[in-house]
Amino acid sequence: MIKKLIDQIQKKNAPIVVGLDPTLAMLPSQLLPKEGADSFEAIGEAIFSFNKSIVDATCDLIPAVKPQIAMYEQFGIPGLIAFKKTVDYCRSKGLIVIGDVKRGDIGSTSAAYATAHLGTVEGVAPFDEDFATVNPYLGTDGISPFVDVCKSNDRGIFVLVKTSNPSSGEFQDQILESTGKPLYEYVGRMVEKWGADTMEGDYSNVGAVVGATYPEMGKRLRDIMPHTYILVPGYGAQGGTGADLKPFFNKDGLGAIVNSSRGIIAAYKNDKYKDRFSEENFADASRAAVEDMLRDIRENAL
Repeated sequence: MIKKLIDQIQKKNAPIVVGLDPTLAMLPSQLLPKEGADSFEAIGEAIFSFNKSIVDATCDLIPAVKPQIAMYEQFGIPGLIAFKKTVDYCRSKGLIVIGDVKRGDIGSTSAAYATAHLGTVEGVAPFDEDFATVNPYLGTDGISPFVDVCKSNDRGIFVLVKTSNPSSGEFQDQILESTGKPLYEYVGRMVEKWGADTMEGDYSNVGAVVGATYPEMGKRLRDIMPHTYILVPGYGAQGGTGADLKPFFNKDGLGAIVNSSRGIIAAYKNDKYKDRFSEENFADASRAAVEDMLRDIRENAL
């Protein structure tokens, strides 16, 4: 699966992924449920319509999308239906789908999560993402079931290593007595190990999540994980810039894919775009934000 992602990145010269993480506050007024139709079913339909418009406006520019399942789960079963419809529609447009689900458990529970998002039940894929994000802090017992499903279904995972949020250092930066190195470096080494028998060319199907807000740590992890593709959140709205991204890429311009969520899908609300694009043209603003992101990365990171 990592080869398919790399092929799309190279085809479009676009190492980026659009995070489809909608909230009701992001939806333009014309898509919000009408008065008296405030059911979860109506909200689910509005979210899918919003996503569909953004995908239609940007799919020729981008290789992948990353829907965050919590934004859908909060609306119950209709929200999950909107998530599934979003995944299916993005795949129909030829996009790679990274399910941002951050699952983490052990044994049969981990296997069930892996099956739900990356596997099949009697030949049917429940959610059918291409990749899923996984929390590693239950150890190998939590990761192995995902790796097994990846190998049997040509799928991939991105394991949380150094996340972009400000408090990530409370745990991830702690120095281990056994190595004298921070915990995130140890997790990075484990990611490289977990992916060793899932190689497709130069990279494995076990990737890592490393935040753009920590470029020096990203540089270190790039060295520790030479065969690991890095999913980089934190660009744009969280403060990461194109210049911050340079350490995440290899010399060939591969090795990383950068996420932007609200900076793209809510671009029409941004001062940079709202004078050029009306609320009705929210998807055009998203396209412009993608074009600006690509320009920044191509000029400053690659």
